[in-house]
Amino acid sequence: AKPDSADVYMGPVIDQGSYDKIMSYIEIGKEEGRLVSGGTGDDSKGYFIKPTIFADLDPKARLMQEEICGPVVAFSKVSNFDEALEVANNTEYGLTGAVITNNRKHIERAKQEFHVGNLYFNRNCTGAIVGYHPFGGFKMSGTDSKAGGPDYL
Repeated sequence: AKPDSADVYMGPVIDQGSYDKIMSYIEIGKEEGRLVSGGTGDDSKGYFIKPTIFADLDPKARLMQEEICGPVVAFSKVSNFDEALEVANNTEYGLTGAVITNNRKHIERAKQEFHVGNLYFNRNCTGAIVGYHPFGGFKMSGTDSKAGGPDYL
């Protein structure tokens, strides 16, 4: 679909600088992992980037270690919940995290051990609306504070 089609629900990134930076991360991702979807952009009429998914990355890969702030997501496989927490916490950043599980012990552990500003359980990640919901961060992300409220831990 064309970026200006009525059936497109993904908006553009903010400016040419952001577009260029995100597209450079996509090129890095093509070297570091397996491109599953997306990977292209169009800056001829706005700064549109297809939502992009990379798989099979090393946990120490740049895409796993740096904040991209664009429509790019990267995945590493892990063997168990311990390794998942280790991978998730092994970065300088920690704006938001999510755990999808039926295991109550994993939820309790994540409350204590997952180092992020906003932690979501069994729901969409990053559901905060700017100006309406409190939003913190952790480490090099956001404000290095935890947000308050019954839906935020």
